Amino acid sequence: MTASLPSPETGDDPWLWLEDVTGEEALAHVRERNARAEAEIDAIADPRAGGSVDGAADGSLSEHLRSDILTILDASDRIPMVVKRGEFLYNLWTDAEHERGLWRRTTLESYRTDDPSWDVLLDVDALGREEGENWVWHGAQLLRPAEGEPYRLALVSLSRGGSDADVTREFDLEERRFVPEPEGGFVRPEAKGDVHWIDADTVWVTTDFGEGTLTTSGYARQARIWTRGTALADAELVFEADERDMAVFASHDQTPGWERDWIVQMHAFYDTTLRIVDRAGGADGADGAEGAGPSLTVVPVPRDMEADAHRDLAILLPRSDWQVGEDTFAAGSLLVADADALLASAPEGPSASDLHVLFEPTPSTSLADLTITRGTLVLTILEDVVHRLEVHHRTEDGAWVRSDLYPELTGAIDVRAVDADESDEIWVTVTDFLTPTTLLLGDLGEVPDGGEPSDLEIVKASPARFDASGLEVTQHFATSEDGTRVPYFQIGRTEAGGSEEAPGGAPVGPAPTLLYGYGGFEISMTPAYLGTIGKAWLERGGTYVVANIRGGGEYGPAWHQAALKEHRHRAYEDFAAVARDLVERGVTDRDHLAVRGGSNGGLLTGNMLTQYPELFGAVIIQVPLLDMKRYSHLLAGASWMAEYGDPDTSDWEFIRTFSPYHLLAEGTEYPPVFLLTSTRDDRVHPGHARKMTAALESLGADVRSWENIEGGHGGAATNEQAARMNALMYAFLWGRIGADGGRAGAVGGAGA
Repeated sequence: MTASLPSPETGDDPWLWLEDVTGEEALAHVRERNARAEAEIDAIADPRAGGSVDGAADGSLSEHLRSDILTILDASDRIPMVVKRGEFLYNLWTDAEHERGLWRRTTLESYRTDDPSWDVLLDVDALGREEGENWVWHGAQLLRPAEGEPYRLALVSLSRGGSDADVTREFDLEERRFVPEPEGGFVRPEAKGDVHWIDADTVWVTTDFGEGTLTTSGYARQARIWTRGTALADAELVFEADERDMAVFASHDQTPGWERDWIVQMHAFYDTTLRIVDRAGGADGADGAEGAGPSLTVVPVPRDMEADAHRDLAILLPRSDWQVGEDTFAAGSLLVADADALLASAPEGPSASDLHVLFEPTPSTSLADLTITRGTLVLTILEDVVHRLEVHHRTEDGAWVRSDLYPELTGAIDVRAVDADESDEIWVTVTDFLTPTTLLLGDLGEVPDGGEPSDLEIVKASPARFDASGLEVTQHFATSEDGTRVPYFQIGRTEAGGSEEAPGGAPVGPAPTLLYGYGGFEISMTPAYLGTIGKAWLERGGTYVVANIRGGGEYGPAWHQAALKEHRHRAYEDFAAVARDLVERGVTDRDHLAVRGGSNGGLLTGNMLTQYPELFGAVIIQVPLLDMKRYSHLLAGASWMAEYGDPDTSDWEFIRTFSPYHLLAEGTEYPPVFLLTSTRDDRVHPGHARKMTAALESLGADVRSWENIEGGHGGAATNEQAARMNALMYAFLWGRIGADGGRAGAVGGAGA
């Protein structure tokens, strides 16, 4: 067999034709690989991991797993998460009968009961059948009405097959119907963009307006004001970004008495210019000339700062140390200021005395999230990747007071405002890897008066989805190549690494171990209930590990910045260090250790495959970036150059060191690999996975791939698709690294 590999020196790519997403030849190739992977994986017979389907002992392992996973995903006793608007709580619900979803609402009084009464506003499945479309729900934005009036108008976004590109259509909540264009309804054609309410007859719109109106990343570069009854093409142009910018976003803050309009010019990730818009126009010092329509004022903060406003407050989160006069405000801190005073300081910017520090990070702590209610700021803080809460409020004399909030809560804690404009109520969800989610309701309204917050009310609790007996969660630290301590969570049998047998006869040492990671875009990997993973992996005797490697946000912006561009190798060294630590601690061995990652995590596991093949018994690569020479020319790839670098410049010298497609080499023994992607992924091009599979096949590697026709970047558009995709993945893993088999029990490779 002759290897067919790309040449970074000449630019030759024998598999370039697989980038033709819907080309007849490319799709025929995909269908053949799908059929081969399904047949191969369905043939796996691992009695120890098999279980049963509806009590039957027959059926392939993937069918057993698919049934188990789908039962969890479609369970009727899941917690319906809600958003409050006016008197109603809104929810999008999917189940076996409504796989695309029901958009519905209820009251808080009814929601508190075991069987709420739901008022269905839109049946997405029925809409798709009626219109001959495979609609996937992308959300709804409601227009805040005048005081005392009910909510009536919504902007509903729907995607074909789950792609990022979607359509927006105006919906009348009272008449339960879309308002068509001939009646003056707002209808945005399919594109990557958005529409935001200003008032009942006016919206902000960012979308594809035709030739030259998109950035090189494929996102909108124009922000326009669109008036009811006029053509989209005639919407008033307010701002246009450079074609090389990433995107433009525009929105209207509907808070009564504090209405504001914003335009965000996103040059790249972590690099934005924020403008406030005076729609009356004529403001001195604005981007637009006086009397020439809306005027824009640049908010005077660094471009890498995250900035927002709530009522009279400016909320500022610097991502690098911010020098203001003789004072330095640390990266990862939280500052507040008077919003009007901050804007009035343009263009020079505020003085240090205008800024108040509410949080400053330490080497072990970072600000994971910020929740704003009407009168409080709730901080979710990570301390060595463990959550805690604190609340800040102002006294009558304007002083800020800090208090620990709900210290009795343990596990992963998520806080959301019920309605930040109207109240200080908060939703609190609490969970961890082994404990199902509980939804609680709290009211911080007493805190500003010097009292304590009310007790948390348990509103909903999810039942267990798998048997967690004998399982425990532990945290460990591996040492990376440069000496950095890298935390990771291990979830598995208490006796892992010992000689006892786990329930069901599954040996516990070395345990089949699945190591998961991401390591990018300042996204933290924190605990979450492992419903499907618990059923498909933990309950059957596997161990699951989540690594908190650099590139993420577990220790704030510095943890992320430590693995950017030419330092990308640190994320991969961290992940490899965790893998080695698991083996050194006796949890597993090479033949029983697999890695899994998707998107940027797919780039991570692609580098595990090509740079550390000796460490793993199997590799899962999902919706991945792999060809880092062409990534910036494929779909949204150009938007990620702040993370990885520009391969069309001298940056290629370091990018090539983590481009898995170009690191493949003849004579290397690669572990078994399974690549999964989606034809409808319009964020990360499916060509990455297609080409990598073909190149591995040409090397005779043990490889298979599976591409879902729908699903967008998530890989699946319905619960059924998600169940099938995950079942194939776990069946592959049990066949490859199952305790009874390891690599010796491997199924036949697709590259031979």
